[in-house]
Amino acid sequence: MPSLGRRIFAEWLGTAFLLAAVVGSGIMAQKLAGGNVALALLCNAIPTGAILVVLILIFGPISGAHFNPAVSSAFALRQELSWSIAICYIVAQIIGAIAGVWTAHLMFELPVWQFSITPRAGAGQWLAEAVATFGLLLTIFGCIAKTPRAVPYAVGLYITSAYWFTASTSFANPAVTVARSLSDTFAGIAPSGVVAFIAAQMAGMAIAVIVGRWLWDNGDDDCQDRC
Repeated sequence: MPSLGRRIFAEWLGTAFLLAAVVGSGIMAQKLAGGNVALALLCNAIPTGAILVVLILIFGPISGAHFNPAVSSAFALRQELSWSIAICYIVAQIIGAIAGVWTAHLMFELPVWQFSITPRAGAGQWLAEAVATFGLLLTIFGCIAKTPRAVPYAVGLYITSAYWFTASTSFANPAVTVARSLSDTFAGIAPSGVVAFIAAQMAGMAIAVIVGRWLWDNGDDDCQDRC
C-alpha cells in the first residue's frame, strides 16, 4: 500500500492534469473552431475523456484515482475509505484542480487570476448535474463489482458521452466546478452557479451509493473473490 503522502500527491497531481486538460482543450477548441460551438464542445469532450483513461491507469494503483470529491465521499459512505483520508483527498483535489486551471492559463498566456462570467443555472442544469454524477458513480460501482480493469475506459467513455447528453455538459465533480469558476474561458462557470451545482452533484452521488449497493452488493458475496 503506497504511503498516505504518495496517495494524496497522486490525487493532487491527477486532478491538476485533469483540469489542465479540461480548460486547456476548451481554450484550444475555442481558438480553432471558428465560432462553431458544437465542434468546440466535441474538441473539449474527447480530450477530457481521453485524459481520464490515462490518469486512472497511471494513478489508480496509487490512490484509486478519484480526482473528485463526490467519488471520495461515496467511497467513504460505503466504508471503503476512511473519512479522514477522504477529507485529505478532497482538499488535495480542490487545490490540484485550481493549480490545473492556472497552469492552463499560463500555457495559453492568459491572466492566471480570473472569474468566469458564463451563467449555468436553472432546474435543467441542476438536474443534469445530479444525473451526470449519479451515472458516473454507477459506472464506477458497476465496473468495480464485475470488471474492475474496465474502470478507466468506462469512466472516460461515460464522461465523453455525458458531455453531450446532459444540459450542463457534465461537470459531475465539485473540485472541477470550483476550479472552472476561476476560468473565464470556454469551460467556465460563473461563481454564482457553483453552490447549486455542487449540491446537485452530491445529491446524485448519494442516490448512486444507495442504488449501487442495492444492485451489486446484495447476495453477491462471491464478488470479493472475483474482484
